[in-house]
Amino acid sequence: ASTIGVSIVIALDCLMTFFGSSANDACFNAWLTDSTTVDNRGKAEGINSMMPLMAILVVFGGFMPFSNMEVSLKWTIIFLTIGLIVVAVGIIGIFIIEDNTVKIEDNKNYFKNILYGFRPKVMLDNKMLYIALIVFAIFGISIQIFMPYLIIYYEKTLKLTNYVFIMAPAILLAGGFTFYFGRVYDKFRFFKSIYAPLALLVAGYLLLFFFTNVVCVFIGSLFMMCGYLSGMAVFGAVIRDYTPINKSGMFQGLRIVGQVLIPGVIGPFIGAKVLKNAEMVLNGDGTYSFLPNQNIFLAALVVILVVVVLIVIIHLLAKKYKNLLKLPTVQD
Repeated sequence: ASTIGVSIVIALDCLMTFFGSSANDACFNAWLTDSTTVDNRGKAEGINSMMPLMAILVVFGGFMPFSNMEVSLKWTIIFLTIGLIVVAVGIIGIFIIEDNTVKIEDNKNYFKNILYGFRPKVMLDNKMLYIALIVFAIFGISIQIFMPYLIIYYEKTLKLTNYVFIMAPAILLAGGFTFYFGRVYDKFRFFKSIYAPLALLVAGYLLLFFFTNVVCVFIGSLFMMCGYLSGMAVFGAVIRDYTPINKSGMFQGLRIVGQVLIPGVIGPFIGAKVLKNAEMVLNGDGTYSFLPNQNIFLAALVVILVVVVLIVIIHLLAKKYKNLLKLPTVQD
């Protein structure tokens, strides 16, 4: 019975992920690319990039009253509430969201469209897009080295039982910072706007690696969150800018490979290797887990320094080869 129950949960999770990715990662992101221009994509990404962590904050606060409720009843209410909200938002969106007016070409050859982004000619014609995707993937690897362990690090390693009072203000302030920082991209473009987020990440990593007192952990977390969210905004905007016109839907899969798949596989793998000999703790169910330590921030720092070096090299190449920064036009 337990095996059947676990299998059903996994199947439902896969179904939820499929529909979620189809709606957000594919359709919404293609719509957002087509509905914005090179003049306002930074502003749009400033809002878009802060939303996932703001949503986490809403969930933290919104479901805190259920913390003392019986476990099965609590999660039934939580999932029903989230499901009904998603359905309601989807229905409302049908009536209030205006579709863009971009002319769509005949795209009936489904499998040809899937493979479009892997064609050598397409890659050569859109060098900056693929360069941005690769560097974005490495940026994401740095984040995913520590992000899966962040709350455990706060709560179990540092024994900060009130870690929410560190995360919540840091997320709010970082969200506000990112909201306005998106406009920096619109004004100064990629190379003049990306270094600030990277510098914030480096500062945050250093503080989190060297210090464990509450004040430094908060400041380090704030710098890290600001660098993370504003970096997401800058990379998101430049990827949209260099996505071929009228073909945004064909490139959303590649964007998710760079933003989610590669970082989500490699980042936690590096994190687990770094924590291989970490201290173990006994869980309530009799199993053991390792306690994450500051080394995850050191590993994340090393990876983000690779990103800095790559961007410096790309910046120098862009100055030499002006055609590299040429914005896309309508393609066959």
